[in-house]
Amino acid sequence: MPRSNASTRTALIVINAVFLMWGLMTVLNDILIPHLKGLFTLNYFEVMLVQFTFFGAYFIMSVPCSALLARIGYRATIITGLLVTAVGAVLFLPAAAVSSYPLFLFAFFIMASGITALQVAANPYVSLLGEPRLASSRLNLAQMFNSVGTVLGPYIIGPLSLSGATLGAAAPAALPEAEQVAYRMSQARLVQGPYLVLTVVLVLLALAIWLFRLPPLATSEDASAASEHRFIDALRHPRVALGVVAIFVYVGGEVSIGSFLINFIARPDIGNISEAAAAHYVALYWGGAVVGRAVGWLLMKVLDPRTLLGVFALIAGLLVIGTMASHGNVAVWAVVSIGLFNSIMFPTIFTLGIDNMGPLTGRASGLMIMGIVGGAVLPIAQGALADQIGIQHAFVIPLLCYVYILYYGFKGSRLA
Repeated sequence: MPRSNASTRTALIVINAVFLMWGLMTVLNDILIPHLKGLFTLNYFEVMLVQFTFFGAYFIMSVPCSALLARIGYRATIITGLLVTAVGAVLFLPAAAVSSYPLFLFAFFIMASGITALQVAANPYVSLLGEPRLASSRLNLAQMFNSVGTVLGPYIIGPLSLSGATLGAAAPAALPEAEQVAYRMSQARLVQGPYLVLTVVLVLLALAIWLFRLPPLATSEDASAASEHRFIDALRHPRVALGVVAIFVYVGGEVSIGSFLINFIARPDIGNISEAAAAHYVALYWGGAVVGRAVGWLLMKVLDPRTLLGVFALIAGLLVIGTMASHGNVAVWAVVSIGLFNSIMFPTIFTLGIDNMGPLTGRASGLMIMGIVGGAVLPIAQGALADQIGIQHAFVIPLLCYVYILYYGFKGSRLA
């Protein structure tokens, strides 16, 4: 049955709210990482377990979520994802109450499992909801709302969770043991209010989608057709296999940069500011993605998405080199500007990977989302490297990521 333009527009508005919400949830990792680093006296490797746990959930849960999508459809999968994300958010309350780093990590895993379901369902839904020629443009628009969430997070939630952080990262270890315990308990509880609010908003959004009937999509709603195909069938397409690697390195590079942004800019030879002040640059970094995706949405109506992807990867790589080779304000603005050119990468790689996959769309989507595990692997690798050679030189890892995306844009995405 053909869908009306009004129905499609309404569906896109509802789904864009979902994109905004999971963007806000994800960016809070970058805010909490320096907070948890000081709170539990962690090194870079240990604190990057936050990203390892969060993005590791994508790898573990993407296949089950793809199977769930094939069984219950887009709408029910999105509602399930929102509710599971809400469970993860509410787990921050007991984690903060007992000041337990392992419990925080468990909450991150549950929350990311819900977001995985949202990614598996919402990305292909937006891509398929309309004219195929404009799929990349449409998903860039939805991802722009995701980026709006990443901008709002540091300004709305970030100050609430960091407002009471009065001691530096190394200060708690200098306190007497009894005062250390009291300090950690008080600082851990700063996150309870924000995550309680997020829990309520997630549940309300799930309720709104349950009340609103999203237009069905036959391509993935036909579970019997999808069940005839396996993940290996999708991987036989080079464009899909190389696209999974591209998602892996893109997310890994982007998350690595965002995770180290506050600690990097706060350094005396870079920004020479407090971590609380440096947190505002996180919003600028992700804000660049808002601008870039708005521009990309327009450019992809007239330009080849593959070429645009390659050009943006080239510029991002040059900015990483500038970050590694400079100091002061030049290094600050070089690293922050990378967000502008990261903007179109995920939605463009995703749509190129699932383009014209027919009944394999759900399988290809699940594989693409599995590639997000790069956000677990590469930040922890960069953390280990930063402990050995310094935080600035460790940016060589994102640099290598952009080299591969450059290849995928100009060559890999053109393979059958």
